[in-house]
Amino acid sequence: MLSAALLIAPYCRKGLWLTAWFGFVPLFFALQGKTRKQAFFLAYLAGIVFWVGTIYWLVHITLPGTIILILYLALYFSLFGFAFPYLLSTDYYLLSIPSAWVVLEYARSHLLTGFPWALLGYSQYRNLPAIQIADVFGVWGVSFLVMMVNALIFKAVGARSLALGKRNQSTVPLLLIIFTLVYGYYKLHPTPNTEHPTPIKVSVIQGNIPQELKWRQESEDYIFDRYIELNKESQKENPDLIIWPEASLPVALEDDITYFDVLCNKIKESRVPLLFGAVTQRDGLYYNSALLIETDGRLVARYDKVHLVPFGEYIPLKNVFPFLQTVVPIGDIEAGKEYTIFEVKSQRSKVKDKVGVLICFEDLFPEISREYARHGAHLLVNITNDAWYKYTSAPYQHLQASVFRAVENRLPLARSANTGISCFIGADGKIESILRNSLGEDIFVRGLLTRDIPAVKAGNTIYTCFGDFVPAICLAIFIYGIIRKLLKKK
Repeated sequence: MLSAALLIAPYCRKGLWLTAWFGFVPLFFALQGKTRKQAFFLAYLAGIVFWVGTIYWLVHITLPGTIILILYLALYFSLFGFAFPYLLSTDYYLLSIPSAWVVLEYARSHLLTGFPWALLGYSQYRNLPAIQIADVFGVWGVSFLVMMVNALIFKAVGARSLALGKRNQSTVPLLLIIFTLVYGYYKLHPTPNTEHPTPIKVSVIQGNIPQELKWRQESEDYIFDRYIELNKESQKENPDLIIWPEASLPVALEDDITYFDVLCNKIKESRVPLLFGAVTQRDGLYYNSALLIETDGRLVARYDKVHLVPFGEYIPLKNVFPFLQTVVPIGDIEAGKEYTIFEVKSQRSKVKDKVGVLICFEDLFPEISREYARHGAHLLVNITNDAWYKYTSAPYQHLQASVFRAVENRLPLARSANTGISCFIGADGKIESILRNSLGEDIFVRGLLTRDIPAVKAGNTIYTCFGDFVPAICLAIFIYGIIRKLLKKK
């Protein structure tokens, strides 16, 4: 219970990242000396409490679905607990314990379409020196480091019955910690990495449309007028690009073309390109899309979301398990098939900047951002709508992922959210500015935020080039331990 509480703290609104470094220690002591069965259920209990405290906000969508998801996600804790006695018996447990955790996190991020929410590494999104290694190892490297420190503290405070062996295991972990800090402080003072000297000026708009109004026919004019008003206001900043949130157009584009025609005429008058989210339709299928209207009022590019939210945009296995449609009664959205790079011409430099768009929780999947970076993106954009989750920690947890996508690829990232959090993130992961009202509130407020963003060179980090090699190494360490133990028994 204490471990669960300590591990929940980094995912609250204030983000108490420090507790993640020792949050697992009470659980380790609870698991010590237990049978595998006892360890399995103790860790399962910790997992249930952790996920209840972390994703409680999903009850605003579905209570049965939330319960099912929590019981599923807690299984990864229980598998870790089941393996813990074995991990502790190895003579290199300071490496095998974090390796096992990373493998489980990676599995959770990909099985059943993946749920890479609240990864251990995300807890450090405000700890800038510690997360700079993500441009080499991805978020997995930070998860490994945090879990390794938990194991190191567990050892240091006097764990009983440990197979310590004759060698000092602490040398490699301490070297890794020193490397992380030195590398982190070095990367926080980088040499310029610009593609061209003139930055692109971007305005992000936060409409603050309550979810209960979002798709009501009587609210369509109200929603559209609010975005047009904010768009006009942002033009005073003379931006090169204006960004609206996910599904900001109040109708499916092809179902009612009137709003889209008016919007194109407004953009043609203002001479400022607009990137916005809308539901689109083709061949009777609906897509969650991002669209770019150029200065002449033409629609020049479209991106259809490739990674959909299970039980949010579609129901997986609904043909096999029809009852799932009663758990979360939603309509189906079709997944896109390819990535689209948006090209935006800066008014000042006359050079085209390449933009990669992440719709909603696509920023949780590092492979999507990597794909954009490898195709030469200068800027990442996340358009989202977190209004579903009310005044909870959900928008802050979502922001954590965006920070890591920026660091992994050394690309700046702009977020435009319907109700928040809208902000600009530097290539080093620093949140450079957040849209707030006069009271300092950053969610459920309307407004706009404008900032000059340097157009950096893309695709030049080790992580961008080689991707998720850390989970593969961790799996190899785990398999090596099993083989070594079997050989010793033989």
